[in-house]
Amino acid sequence: MLKAGIVGCGFMGRMHANVFKALGNAELVAFADLKPERAKAYADEFGGNSYGSIAEMVEAEGLDAVHICTPTDTHKDLTLEAFDAGVHVLCEKPMAMSAEEADAMIAGAASSGKRLMIGHCIRFWPEYKVLKDLVDTQKYGKLLSVNLTRYGSFPTWQEDDWNEFEERAGGGVLDMHIHDTDYILHLLGEPDTIDSWGVIDKTGPAHAFTTMTFGDTIAQVEGGWNLPSCAPFKMAFRAVFENGAAIMDAGPLTLYEDGKEAVEPEFEKVEVAGGGNLSDLGGYLVEIKHFVDRLISGEEFDTVTPESSKRSLEVTLEEIRQIKAKANA
Repeated sequence: MLKAGIVGCGFMGRMHANVFKALGNAELVAFADLKPERAKAYADEFGGNSYGSIAEMVEAEGLDAVHICTPTDTHKDLTLEAFDAGVHVLCEKPMAMSAEEADAMIAGAASSGKRLMIGHCIRFWPEYKVLKDLVDTQKYGKLLSVNLTRYGSFPTWQEDDWNEFEERAGGGVLDMHIHDTDYILHLLGEPDTIDSWGVIDKTGPAHAFTTMTFGDTIAQVEGGWNLPSCAPFKMAFRAVFENGAAIMDAGPLTLYEDGKEAVEPEFEKVEVAGGGNLSDLGGYLVEIKHFVDRLISGEEFDTVTPESSKRSLEVTLEEIRQIKAKANA
């Protein structure tokens, strides 16, 4: 039974804590937060003990791993603190605020002998895993084009409104759009070209419109958080192949193949009350289960590696650079 703790008792900390209820081979026993009252509230709710630091809870509880669910600008320092304490780390996305910080996290894992995974949950999301399989197997032939969309209003459920500040969150492009930048790299590899435009507001780069090419395949990747507060959250994709299509847009994933009836694959739903914009936590469950299972078995993290997470960060930062350059031209 793997023993774990959560660092950061806010929105994402709750997501992780809820998922632990569905795991049979891991126990959530500790919570840490800069605000002691928040850590205690989570410990009372989910069971376990509260602490003021990673070192304190690792020593007291004999933890195997910690989940870092804190603002992006703290990821590097807290990850290194966890490695110094002798535990493995699942750190929420984005990996860090810069490639240099990401390098420090990778080096920390190597020098400590502990393992690091970044929480790029969309790679584990059931519908997106189907799309990955269709591309890899070429079941419908070659992928001609793909559109990835993710948008909504500014996430007001975050603790302390830290994501209002570009220096802490990187704007909607780094905090939210990176989901799809990461996924398109996971799906198709290194892009030949990247062309980004976007909208900048008081939170920083708020919305991105990016075209990438991968050989003859064209990808449109759009997302951000600058819609009115009453607007719904939406994540969608449309992939067109030589002999079919996969579309998830305001409804279930539907697969279309020439000469056949449309098919809607069924997925198990993992519904947990927790606020935010998602009720189905299936992708988070698969992600965290992968982390726990691979720690126990000793197998590599082959779906998300620290190096691939760093590359997703670098590409997203390049999108931001282009957006700002064009805005100032």
